[in-house]
Parts: sequence; structure tokens; C-alpha cells
Amino acid sequence: MQTFNKQFIYFICLVSAMGGLLFGYDWVVIGGAKPFYEQYFGITSSPLLQGTAMTTALIGCLIGAMIAGAAADRFGRKPLLSFSAVLFTVSAIATGLFNDFTLFNIARFIGGVGIGIASALAPMYIAEVSPTEIRGRMVSLNQMTIVLGILAAQVVNMLLARDTSVAENLTWDIAWGWRWMFWAETLPAALFLVMSFFIPESPVFIQLKRGGNGELRSEQASLGELFRTKKYRGVLVLGLTIAVFQQWCGTNVIFNYAQEIFVSAGFDVDSMFINIVITGIANVVFTFVALYTVERWGRRTLMLIGAGGLGIIYLTLGTCYLLGTTGILMVALVVAAISVYAMTLGPVTWTLLAEIFPNRIRGIAMATCTFALWVGCCTLTFSFPSMNSALGSSGTFWIYATICLCAFIFLFHRCPETKGKSLEQLEKELTHE
Repeated sequence: MQTFNKQFIYFICLVSAMGGLLFGYDWVVIGGAKPFYEQYFGITSSPLLQGTAMTTALIGCLIGAMIAGAAADRFGRKPLLSFSAVLFTVSAIATGLFNDFTLFNIARFIGGVGIGIASALAPMYIAEVSPTEIRGRMVSLNQMTIVLGILAAQVVNMLLARDTSVAENLTWDIAWGWRWMFWAETLPAALFLVMSFFIPESPVFIQLKRGGNGELRSEQASLGELFRTKKYRGVLVLGLTIAVFQQWCGTNVIFNYAQEIFVSAGFDVDSMFINIVITGIANVVFTFVALYTVERWGRRTLMLIGAGGLGIIYLTLGTCYLLGTTGILMVALVVAAISVYAMTLGPVTWTLLAEIFPNRIRGIAMATCTFALWVGCCTLTFSFPSMNSALGSSGTFWIYATICLCAFIFLFHRCPETKGKSLEQLEKELTHE
């Protein structure tokens, strides 16, 4: 392949991956805004309304992921990426603008739909336009932009959250600080929208079209066929399992409920923001590691390292909470968990989901697995406060450790190695065609 073509592939993959950047920012920004908008809306004493505010965007993710597959197969990958950029832009402006709690949640829901669409479409598009020898690295690039978006949200939250020990600063945080945390997303969202018009349509989608009339070929798979067809059953179970496990491994509660986790470890709110940024930096650094190991160590090896490593870390973390350990050791364990996740389960899950399905079912199958992933994220996020209250931090992390160790056994027996194989070769091997 010529250098010019490589440069063009890098360009279109980076543009597509901007959906991941906004996905990461929109997903995490609410964690830093949480202490302030809860006081603004007067919901600090209502766990139900607190959980609603944290979960509304995730419900939007479910809707976005659910419609992404059929819409991408009907209208194309490119228009859906542009549409997600519109949703991100509208949500960023509206979330900080509204003074009513219901309208705030509607704006968060709109952004969630954008996340659901982008999370399904971006890795699939990248896999379909990338050569075999760099496909894993290119799809992992999407995870890199996700963690950069997470880090950007963490830094913005820290910079905008003024010293809460000063009364007038706290007043500003409650009235305006949380709004600017959401408004800061507007610029990258608008840039993504503009740049999405300069990328081509996926060649796989073009091949699935009949002539120039825009109609899909009759053999395009439906959701019913996906679940009924025996040859797809094994790969579908694999995809659904790794999608849900990526969420239920527990790492993402550290981002969404960092305040509770670090306060439980003995830190005040201002120190909490600094520790959150530390975890964000670790997330970025070890995702860079994944970019170089995914094509060398392989997908299967990294998934096993992730499941086993997190299981051991969570067992240790739960024990430390039980013993009342506080301070730097707790931060180190949290950073270790984020680091292991960032170089394994975070990027490799998206890589596998984008690779394991045959061309004609990839759109609907990817959307189905992404929907399952967001169901996992939604239930994880909503259940954490109740679990943490009933079982304590120790019991909660022990449950996550058990899930990780069970997943290790499943992955050891069922996860294939996809490194260095074309999408057509994988289709023959995984569906026995």
C-alpha cells in the first residue's frame, strides 16, 4: 500500500474516532459536575433523582445503539456519524443552558443517543476501511480518543471546579461551573460535524448496496435472522458476553462515581479531582500501550490479562476497604485497575466486536452488541450506589472480582485470536462457512 493511501486511511480513521472523543467526554463530564448540579437542582437528599440524572444519558445510549445498526445498513455509516455529531452539539449546549431538571435530563438523553450511535458506528467503520495488518491498531485508535475525551473532561472539571472551601467559589460552582463543564464539549462536537463531511462511505456498505439506487441487497441480515441462524449463534454469544463484561468488570464506576470512591478512601473533594486526573492520565498512557501490543500480543492474550489482572486487583482493593486502608495505596490500586483495563478490555473489546462478525450481519450484530454493552453500563451505573450502600466498598469490589474471574474462564475457552486475519478469513473460521 502506498504512503499516500496510508495517510488517507489514518485521516479518515481519526475523523471517525472523534466520535469516540465526544463519547468519552460526554460520558465522564457528568461525574465532575455531579456535586454541583445536584445542589443546584436540590436533589442531594434524593438517591432516586441522583441515579436518574446519572442514568438518563445511558438510556439514550441504549436507544442510539438500538437504531444504529439498521440505520447504518439503510443510510450508510457516514451519514450516521454526522448525525451523531449533531446530537453531541445540541446536547452540549442544551445541558448547560436549562434550569429545569426535566429539561436537563432530556438534553442528557439526546447526548446519550449520540454516544450510542458513535460507539457502534466508529469502530465498525474503522474496521471496514482499515488494512488487515493495522486493523487492530486503527480500531484501538477509537479507544484512544475515548480515553482522551475522558481525560479532557476530567481536566476541564478540575479547572472549572474552584476551591470549594471558599464560599463565593462554591456559589459560582453551583450556579455556573457545572454548566461550563458541559458547554466545553461544543467546540469538538462542531469540529467533528464539519470533518465528518470529508470522509468517504465505508467500502463494505457500498458493496452491500445494489447498483446506484441505494437499496440494500435482499440478503442483508435482519435482527430476527441474526438470532435464529445457527451458524451465527456462537459468534453472537461471544460478542454479547465480551460487550457486557467490558462494563460489568467494574472499572467504569471509578469514572462515574469517583467522588464516592475517593471520599471513601479518605480524600476531600479538592483532592478527589486531582486523583481523578491522575487516573485519567494512566488511562491515556496505557491505551497507548494497547496500540502497540494489540498487533504483537494479540487480542485473546490481552483479554485474558485484563480479566485475570482486574480480578486480582479488585480482590486486593476490596480487602483494603474492609481493613480501612486509606491514602496513596488506594490511589495506586485504582490507578492499577485503570491501567490494566486501558491496555486490555477497553480497546480490545471494541476491536473484537468490529472483527468477529461477517460483513452482511456486521451492522446489525455490532449494534446489538453495543446495545448489550450499554445495558451493562446502565445497570452497572444504576446499581453501584445501592450495592455500595448495602455491601460496602469491600463487598462491591469483591463482586466485581468474581465477575472478572468468571469471565477469565469463559474467555480462555471461547475467545479466538483474530490478529493478522482478514475479515473474510475470520468470517469463514468463526461461522464455519
